[in-house]
Amino acid sequence: MNAGSTQSAALTTDTSVTDKLAKLAPRPRTLAETGLSDHFTYELFAKHLYSAGVLTLHELSQRIALAGSVLEEVIGFLRQDAYIEVRGAKEGQTGLRYALTDRGRALALDSLIKSGYTGPAPVPLEEYERTTRAQSVHDKIVSQSMMQVKFANVIMQHDLLDQLGPAVHSGRAIFIYGPPGVGKTYICNKLATLFDDDILIPHAISLGDTVIQIFDPVYHHKAEEPGDTNRVMLEHGHDPRYVRCRRPGVMTGGELTLDMLELSYDADSKQYQAPLQLKANNGVFMIDDLGRQRVAPVDLLNRWIVPMENRRDFMYLGSGLHFPVPFEVVLIFSTNMNPLELADEAFLRRIGHKVRFDTLNENEFEGIWRQVCDERGIEFNKEILDYLLKEHYAKEQKPMLPCHPRDLIGLALDMIQYKDENAEITPETINSAWQSYFVRM
Repeated sequence: MNAGSTQSAALTTDTSVTDKLAKLAPRPRTLAETGLSDHFTYELFAKHLYSAGVLTLHELSQRIALAGSVLEEVIGFLRQDAYIEVRGAKEGQTGLRYALTDRGRALALDSLIKSGYTGPAPVPLEEYERTTRAQSVHDKIVSQSMMQVKFANVIMQHDLLDQLGPAVHSGRAIFIYGPPGVGKTYICNKLATLFDDDILIPHAISLGDTVIQIFDPVYHHKAEEPGDTNRVMLEHGHDPRYVRCRRPGVMTGGELTLDMLELSYDADSKQYQAPLQLKANNGVFMIDDLGRQRVAPVDLLNRWIVPMENRRDFMYLGSGLHFPVPFEVVLIFSTNMNPLELADEAFLRRIGHKVRFDTLNENEFEGIWRQVCDERGIEFNKEILDYLLKEHYAKEQKPMLPCHPRDLIGLALDMIQYKDENAEITPETINSAWQSYFVRM
């Protein structure tokens, strides 16, 4: 296939994805089609004008992520009730501009007392649930060939890949365990990038007049879109209240507390922020270093019983109102501890797949050692590796871990650079690296 054909095929594929997302979440053309109340939209419009001053219809459309036809309905009401005034276009530009009147500023200030949210218009909770279910990560097929491609350059235990693949494909929670340094976190990070399709994630969702921010650039990485994506007044494309993203991968470790799994409310800004598992929807959510958190493992694990079984979680607002949200994630627990010290057998049975990561054999260790040598631009020396295995690993009965080659070679190179010597690892620098790496009492 020539370059032109390849580009054409890629464009066709991207266009089909764009069309699919547009069908999943079509652009609302009227205020009623947004699913938002008239009053809520009027207040959001007023808050944007209050924070920015004077704006054109195009600028308002960009900020609020609603088409001009929708905002014209809002403008009509606000003008009729004297909340906004119309100003002429700037010199050399076209397009009327809009500003708040004194009455409009009072409306905006009143609205900001209730909620400080001034981002793009949110998506109603019911609509969010529909799109989330339609994009469920559990509907994705994970095949052996897919796993082999993703992990083509990763050296691991020979049967590990065929344990992880069915585990991810199953849609059930996964429990990964094994000693420190065997590559659990690294492999799980690779699993988080297993799915290469684009999905839609809303900037925010609404429950009545309450807005909860979902989109987070820390976890949600925007995908490239064809054409001019800034022109939200165009008729084609998906609802701009959503962001086209790669499927998210959210990882948390020893810092996790139970309150991080609930809605957070900032009293100063008067805004709600979604918890980690809600941001992970349609992707992978991994709890690393299970058992190292400041919360008891049993309490943390029990938090997931209902979501795991029902694919539905429950959130609570400050008012006490609780409501369901979709739980469409590949949930992964990872620990260095004995699973039976963290949970009883009854709970572990609820988790479909338990995968043990173990230490390496000599062939696997050599494969990783070769890879690190290539990455660091040094020549692989079999004699040096044999020396390390015989004089250190064998004599001291140390297990061979996937993290060791990178760490030991790095320490050896530190010594070489310190002595301003040629970049060649010798038995002496290996001895030095070994002494620096392991703690002795």
